[in-house]
Amino acid sequence: MDRRCFQSALLGLAATMGMSAATGAPAAEPPRVQSPQQAVAQDAGEYAIAFHLTLDQAVRRLTAQDETLATTDAIGRAFADRLAGIAVAPGPDFAIDVLLTGDAPVPDRFVTAAGSVVLIRFHTGAAATRAQMAEAIRLHQAEIRATLLRPPAFGIDQRTGTIVAVVGDSDIAREGVEPLRARLAAILSAPVRLRTVERPSVDTAVEGGARVTGVDPADGRRYACTTGFVVTDGQRTGIATAAHCPDALDYVDGEGQRQPLAFVGQWGWGYQDVQVNVSAERLAPLFFADTRKTVARIVTGGRSLAGTRAGDYVCHRGERTGYSCAPVELTDFAPAGDLCGGACLPSWVTVAGPNCRAGDSGAPVFSGTRAYGIVKGGSYRRDGSCAFYFYMSTDYLPTGWALLAGVSPVTNPVTTIAPSVETGQRQAGQP
Repeated sequence: MDRRCFQSALLGLAATMGMSAATGAPAAEPPRVQSPQQAVAQDAGEYAIAFHLTLDQAVRRLTAQDETLATTDAIGRAFADRLAGIAVAPGPDFAIDVLLTGDAPVPDRFVTAAGSVVLIRFHTGAAATRAQMAEAIRLHQAEIRATLLRPPAFGIDQRTGTIVAVVGDSDIAREGVEPLRARLAAILSAPVRLRTVERPSVDTAVEGGARVTGVDPADGRRYACTTGFVVTDGQRTGIATAAHCPDALDYVDGEGQRQPLAFVGQWGWGYQDVQVNVSAERLAPLFFADTRKTVARIVTGGRSLAGTRAGDYVCHRGERTGYSCAPVELTDFAPAGDLCGGACLPSWVTVAGPNCRAGDSGAPVFSGTRAYGIVKGGSYRRDGSCAFYFYMSTDYLPTGWALLAGVSPVTNPVTTIAPSVETGQRQAGQP
């Protein structure tokens, strides 16, 4: 495949890969690259439906969400020794709630964002700080797991300053709701709320439409998944996807021709699930942001795990479920089971369902043009519906690699690999 054909294929992925091998039909036009304002407007359409707002109201709320990040980061630093949580109250009465330990009151504040005044409400009386709750999960999850029939998951609800324990129906039936809740609270030295789903958390297995494929050496079969954001080590550019993909990946165009993406490494223990494969072509920091792969966005920055708030409205674009948006639920989440080469650390973030399925593993999680993370897995009910999915923060990209951000594809003639493409991966945990 010559350089010009490869660049054209990568730019549009499934939508723009030359001639269709099956039909011989011409490819569609390359995807439209949105401005940051257009990106917010698209996400605001989902927000408006979810919270029964006009589109204009939703745009202002999402803009305020982004513009208050620096303020809440500063509050987090100022009250680090008392901070139990920071939560966004979405909808028509947009506000921010800050939950602190102790009884010393803190007066409410106001900040201007998106041309409106946003109320920041301070609440006291939390039993433990976010840092203390996260440490308790780390210290006691193995101890608690040994006493239950099914491995639990744990996360922090910053709205209420509680640890949410996701446990099996069988454990509740055996022990009772209140005795189990009280026992876990005593071990964790923090308030506990129980939650059940009918199936445990699993890595989301992988498949897709456009082809970047890889062979699993364990069975010799070729698999597929969704890739995340474009990353760089300062010299090379590559794609980040889930670590449970095969090492060697090939981009496959519409005529079946392959272009290798060289394996750099994979990191999949404890707090990470990420793999990097580099391209011989220089890549642009674009990712698909719609189900049909007709719209792309430029990454303008990332969001830290420490600064991620309950209620932040984020979107993801996976090969199985396409584009959808929902609020962040739990931070400092430790998924159930041995998904991280053993027990996972409380370093993940959950996002409410109902849109996640096997095939979304590695997908980008974003708000507007800000990158939040890469999908690792989900928790599914017995009927196969999504209870929630969870992602790895971009904080945990491998050492030496960072998001590629803020480069215009118009002024910089570079190649684009959008994140929603097939890569090879074993189908562990597929519902």
